[in-house]
Formats: sequence, structure tokens, C-alpha cells
Amino acid sequence: MIPELPLEILAEEGFPDMARAVREALPDRLSPERHGDLPRWREAVAALPTLPSGPLRLQDGAVAAGDPAYRPDAETREALRQALMGLHPWRKGPFELFGLRIDAEWRSDLKWDRLAPHVDFEGLRVLDVGCGNGYYAWRMQLAGARLVVGIDPSLLFLHQYLAMLRYLEGPVRALVLPWTLEAFPFAGERFDRVLSMGVLYHRRSPFDHLLALRERLRPGGELVLETLVIEGGRGRVLVPESRYARMRNVWFLPSVPELVHWLLRCGFRDPRVIDVTPTTPEEQRSTDWMRFESLDRCLDPTDATRTIEGHPAPLRALLVANR
Repeated sequence: MIPELPLEILAEEGFPDMARAVREALPDRLSPERHGDLPRWREAVAALPTLPSGPLRLQDGAVAAGDPAYRPDAETREALRQALMGLHPWRKGPFELFGLRIDAEWRSDLKWDRLAPHVDFEGLRVLDVGCGNGYYAWRMQLAGARLVVGIDPSLLFLHQYLAMLRYLEGPVRALVLPWTLEAFPFAGERFDRVLSMGVLYHRRSPFDHLLALRERLRPGGELVLETLVIEGGRGRVLVPESRYARMRNVWFLPSVPELVHWLLRCGFRDPRVIDVTPTTPEEQRSTDWMRFESLDRCLDPTDATRTIEGHPAPLRALLVANR
């Protein structure tokens, strides 16, 4: 069984036009022609064993679902693990189901811990751009968000979200949809808060991205922006010649003062820096649930302050600003 996306929450929370647009466009987004692995991912979700559902909750930094008192026998637990492994690689997490911990590549709970003291989600309608498999969307629901709409074009991440949804009992306030920001079927709706975390440096035109984020905010609404930066003052921007930390699609890494200037130039007000933290192999690393190369293979083996290409090692800044 593959859970249905709970699209009714869009209309319930004041976005009926968006709900209609998503329903009309979703069959095309989920067409097998979109990705050759789509049938395999659907089979993995369908293969999840039937187990008692439970409330959404937090378990040692992991987003957890399923009946917390139920522990499957060894055979059922292995069937659960195999089905979830069919959705490899798990990039964001951790998650936990029936005592089985999905130790994803990213310790996303660490980034959340840097963000949460500065941002209140209680009662808000939130758009999470580049949401991945929904880890932060679930955390925002747990933090009291009225509605979280996460968008990410990856159909794999969508099916990881559906795997968690399979074992969730109770209200669902977090939705993951397979679109980019540019392609999402908006109908003029605006959100109280918009998140863009780990997206800006992948955009060839960072100003267009910032302007598009601003357009999705209600007047006075707040942007949460997280991106790679470099050290230095106003006017400093790194544009890698080819790759950055083995990534092909990295375009602009500004200094923090320059990033603040970008936000002001795009019409945001009162930009505030709430955190600047180096990314380390403790936060991003290979695991059994993400077996490909990770950050440690992307740094200079003789100098961890540089990438393998000789650029400054990853440094991430979190900022908030208002429309």
C-alpha cells in the first residue's frame, strides 16, 4: 500500500486554488517517464510491512512514527529494513521506525538545533523550498506549524516521505510535493514564513531565487535562508571554476556581509545573521543508509580547511529577513 498525499490540508488551511492546481498537475509529475527508478521506489514503499501506526514524535533527534510500544519480531524488522533500504540513499535525517534508526548522511537535527532557538513556527503556514525528504517539515509540524508545504523535485525524497507517512497516526500538517520553486503551481498564495536551506548556491541566478522567495511571502512574513558562504567583507564572492567539494552545480558563495547586501537589494528588510558554522564530517558523512562518498572525501586530506579543489572548506550561514 502506498499512502495518498494528504492534499486536503491545503484547502483546509486556506489554499483551495493551490490544492486544485496540485491535484491536476500531480499525475504528470508522478509519471514513470519522469525517472526510471520510480517503479522500484513505489515497490519499496508498497513492500513496507503492515505495522501499527503511531503519533509523530521526536526520539533523540530523530523524527519518529509508528506505535512506540510495538517492537516487531526479527523477521518483520528485517523486512522493514529491506524496504527502507530500497529507498537508499537517505540524505536527510535521522528517522526512527519501531526502534529502527535511519542514520542519514546529514545529521539534520544539528542544523535544526541551530535554527530553532531563533524562529517560532507556532500557528504559521510555511513553505520549505528544497525540502528533501521532509525532515525539517516534520520538525516544523512538531514545533506547532499550522501547515508546512515542502517542495523538492526529487521523486526519491517524495517516497521517503511517503514511507514515514505510512506509519503516522493523527493529524498531518507537513506535505512534501515533487516540484521546484519555479515550476510549482502557485495561484497567488502567500506564506507566513519561507525556508530556503542549502539551495541558493545551486542557483545560477541567486538574485532571481531570492526574489522568487520574497514573492511567496505575505507582507511582513519572514525568510529563513541557509547557504554556503566564505569569510571576508563586503564584495567578496567565490565562483568556483568547475567543482566545489566535488559538486558540479555550485555557482555563488558570497561572504556574509555580501549576502546581507543581496537580501537588502532584493527588497528584504532587517536581515539578521543567527549562525555561521563550519560543516564537519560529524554532521555530514557516509553511513549504512547513504553509502556513497560524503564530506570527508571532498576535503583536502592534508588540510581540512580546504576542499579537494583548494577552495575554503564548507562554511554555512543562517540568516532571517522580512518582506
